[in-house]
Amino acid sequence: MKRILLIVGGGIAAYKACELIRLARKAGIGVKCVLTAGGAQFITPMTLAALSEEQVYTSLWDLKDEAEMGHIQLSREADLIVVAPATADLLAKMAAGIADDLATTLLLATDKPVLAAPAMNVRMWQHAATVRNVATLRGDGVTVMEPDEGPMACGEFGPGRLPEPEAILEAIQAKLGG
Repeated sequence: MKRILLIVGGGIAAYKACELIRLARKAGIGVKCVLTAGGAQFITPMTLAALSEEQVYTSLWDLKDEAEMGHIQLSREADLIVVAPATADLLAKMAAGIADDLATTLLLATDKPVLAAPAMNVRMWQHAATVRNVATLRGDGVTVMEPDEGPMACGEFGPGRLPEPEAILEAIQAKLGG
């Protein structure tokens, strides 16, 4: 069975991670989740655990897991790392190599392919810093999906919406080779 490690970033689109987990499992893909502090403002570890039927990881400072260098193990046992939603903050940290929490540490420690599905306000997506960060990530071999265009939670319209879970699943399957 192919396995993904899903990093759920902090944005209103985090709720779509639940549908992505359901679709991935239905497609025969195992899912483990890392929930960022920001992501936990929108959905709970219990929700992700119930859908994935796996422990959800939230902290780099869990003594049980980190006594065994859990962030290294987590980054190695998946076939693909998926960041959805990939917020402007997460993309910036990934591009700069910042490792200040569990999600960013395992992204820096992984030797597996990474797929990022961005979600943010249209102005944030089009900001020079984000454009630069996405270009850096793509240059480093990270697959960064194009966000969808449409109405946003903030009331604005434009590119920046998280791609639909079905589209993210298609990208996952393509990266996994089927």
